[in-house]
Amino acid sequence: MDVFGEALKDQYTKPPAETLWVHNSYDEPEEMPVDIYFRNESEMPELELKALDLCKGKVLDVGAGVGSHALILQQRGLNVTGMDISAPAVQIMKQRGLKQAIEGDILKYKDQKYDTLLFMMNGIGLTGSIPGLKAFLKHVKSLLNPGGQLVFDSSDLSYLYQEIPFPSNGYFGEVSFRYEYKSIKGNWFKWIYVDQKTLTDLAKDSGWTTEIIFEDGQDQYLARLTF
Repeated sequence: MDVFGEALKDQYTKPPAETLWVHNSYDEPEEMPVDIYFRNESEMPELELKALDLCKGKVLDVGAGVGSHALILQQRGLNVTGMDISAPAVQIMKQRGLKQAIEGDILKYKDQKYDTLLFMMNGIGLTGSIPGLKAFLKHVKSLLNPGGQLVFDSSDLSYLYQEIPFPSNGYFGEVSFRYEYKSIKGNWFKWIYVDQKTLTDLAKDSGWTTEIIFEDGQDQYLARLTF
């Protein structure tokens, strides 16, 4: 069952949705307000607005959710497609007026080429691990036109380990999550948050140049990768 998608459907059709819980591998479950996925431009933080300003040409918004970022880009006149692995999310994108929305997995996608691949709200984390991120940085070049770019935000999770030891096996930014909605729990999935130095080194090894565009002062940053 698409637990996350069910919460999105309820928020769209009969708001407010009930509490969406996010279980994680490092701490207690956290409550995720579902309305955060339905924000308008005035409600978005500076980091996300700067990311939207970087977008150019033909854009693929990966992990687009209900299309909040893609709709802004469409309003600005860009040729933008929203992609999400959740069928309910894609349906809501279309109902909200996004002209181009597709259900798909970027790790398997190879249908078209773009000028900008956008990953918001730590969306690059879907690569799951350091090996997964490495493989993705090699694969994704085939999805970009010459002069294309990756635009995404991520976070340095080292702050979580001020009072507990760093993991002895694996990178400290590799975590696992699962959603719970209306007492139904989804499957666990892997996610990665990558610090700036690790990202820059990985990107360089794969032939990318990394620019850190913005830092929010709370361990989160916006990056732009080109090759």
